[in-house]
Amino acid sequence: MALPQHRTAVSAPAFVQRLSRLGGLDAPVAGPALSERLGQWIDWNRAVALSRALDASPAPGVATAAGDEEAACARVKASLRTAITRTDKLETFASDAFAPFQRHILDLQRAMQAGTGQLRGRLRDALAAGSPDQVRLAEIDGVMEMTLSPREQTLLTATPTLLVQHFERLKQAHADTSDDAWLARFRHDLQDILLAELDLRFHPLDALLAALRTSHDSGTP
Repeated sequence: MALPQHRTAVSAPAFVQRLSRLGGLDAPVAGPALSERLGQWIDWNRAVALSRALDASPAPGVATAAGDEEAACARVKASLRTAITRTDKLETFASDAFAPFQRHILDLQRAMQAGTGQLRGRLRDALAAGSPDQVRLAEIDGVMEMTLSPREQTLLTATPTLLVQHFERLKQAHADTSDDAWLARFRHDLQDILLAELDLRFHPLDALLAALRTSHDSGTP
């Protein structure tokens, strides 16, 4: 008799959990298997490209030191964190309208997208100069980025929508008072959400860095 297959429950990313709390929703503990999700998201052309990348036998290149790439990623992430956590600009926004906050969020999201996109390409270039496995990983990641990034960007556009709802709820709850403490809370929640989004955007970069670092630490040429 066939044994039932069990899949380990995976907690939702911190970014999803935070957005769910703001919206008063329960974050999903586990969803369909990754293969099932990819089957829904990858069209035929992308599937062919991914298959070719998986089946390819690339020639080895010359390994690139991981230290330079780690430093570049650290600089960009630190710069983006500073832009998110600075309070001087947020404190100039009044409590009567969300529009300035929305423009601020969109500017930071564009900065995160541009910064992580450049780094991801740079890391793939470094891997493409490494071992055959690293070359293959670089090719696979290129296909996966082209396949999944449009969906990721669509999902991330929900951030301003949920934040404006949170803004309006807090504002309404304090409509009968002169206390603006709620606005400080909103600024904190906004920064918390954007920092979680930054971490989410760096997940694929961290994985590519780990692959580059493993080869460097082991002395693989």
